[in-house]
Amino acid sequence: MRRPTLEAVAARAGVSRSTVSRVVNGQPTVTPDIRDMVMRAVNELGYVPNGAARNLVTQRTNSVALVVSEPPNRVFSDDPMFSTVIRAASLELETAGKQVVLLLAGSPESHARVEKYIAGGHVDGVMLVSSHGADPLPVALTRLRVPVVSYGRPAVPVALPYVDNDNVGGAAGAVRHLLERGRRRIATIAGPLDTVGGQDRLTGYRDVLRDSDRRSIIAVGDFTRESGAVAMRQLLTDDPGLDAVFAANDLMAIGALHALRQAGRRVPDDVAVVGYDDIEAARYTDPPLTTVHSAHAEQTVAMVRLLLGLMEDSPADPLIMPTELVVRSSS
Repeated sequence: MRRPTLEAVAARAGVSRSTVSRVVNGQPTVTPDIRDMVMRAVNELGYVPNGAARNLVTQRTNSVALVVSEPPNRVFSDDPMFSTVIRAASLELETAGKQVVLLLAGSPESHARVEKYIAGGHVDGVMLVSSHGADPLPVALTRLRVPVVSYGRPAVPVALPYVDNDNVGGAAGAVRHLLERGRRRIATIAGPLDTVGGQDRLTGYRDVLRDSDRRSIIAVGDFTRESGAVAMRQLLTDDPGLDAVFAANDLMAIGALHALRQAGRRVPDDVAVVGYDDIEAARYTDPPLTTVHSAHAEQTVAMVRLLLGLMEDSPADPLIMPTELVVRSSS
C-alpha cells in the first residue's frame, strides 16, 4: 500500500499542497478552520510527514548531541554520574519533542569524527560532558554554527555557556566539617587535575586548610574506586598520623574506606572520611558515607533548558548550582 502524500491530503482537504505543508510543519500562518480541515484529512488518510523533507523546510533535525569526552569503558563503568546525565538529558529532551544522540569522544580519532558529524548539520545543538584540559572539542565546536553548552565549566578558556555545581564551596564545606569534628591532619584524594571538578575541589580543600594554618596532604586519583584505594594507601604511607580524608568523589571515597579497613584503621574513630556527589551507594557503605550532595539530574535538566533557550536565540549565562553536605556515620 502506497504511503499517503501531501498531494493526497491536499485533495482530501480541498486546499493547496503548500497549505498542507504549512500545517504539518507547525507554521502559524494558517487559520484555525483550515488547520482543522487539513488535520482531519491527515488523520483519515493516515499521513505521516517525511522527516527528511520537513527538516529541509524547518532547518531543524529535532536531535541534540550529548558528547561525552571519555572512552566507553569509563562511560559504561560503575560511575553513576554518566548514566544519570544520559537518562536525565534523554527524558528532558523527550518532553521537548527532541531526540538525544549519544556521541563518545574519548580519543583523537573520535574527536575528529564527532566534529565532522556536528559540522554536517545532523543535530540542532550540542551538550558537552566531562571536558578535559587537552580536549579540543570545546574550542572546535564554538567555531561551528550550532548552539553548544557544557555540563560543568570547560577546562579550557572558551566562551561557552555552562551549568556547574559549586565545586569550590562544596569541598570547602566538607573540610570545614572535618575541622569542626576536631580533625587535625586532613588529607585529600584529588580528582584528575586536567578536569575543572578535580581542580576546583582541590582549591576548596586548600583554601580552608590555609585559613586554619594546616598543611595540605594530597594524593591524586582519577575518580575511580580503584584509584581511591591506591591513593589512600599512599597517604597512609606518607603520613601514618592522618585522621581524616576528603575524597573528591564518592567512588574514590569508597575505595579509601576499603583501603582503611585493610590497614586496620577504624572509620570514623581513627580516620574520618568524606566524599563528594552523594551517589546512592554512599548510603550503603560501612559506615554510611558523609558526602557533598551534587544534584546531577537537576544540573542536567538545567543544561538541557539552557541549550533549548540558546537554540531559540535566548541569552545563555553560566549557572552555578548549590551543594549541600550530607552528614552520615563516616565522619
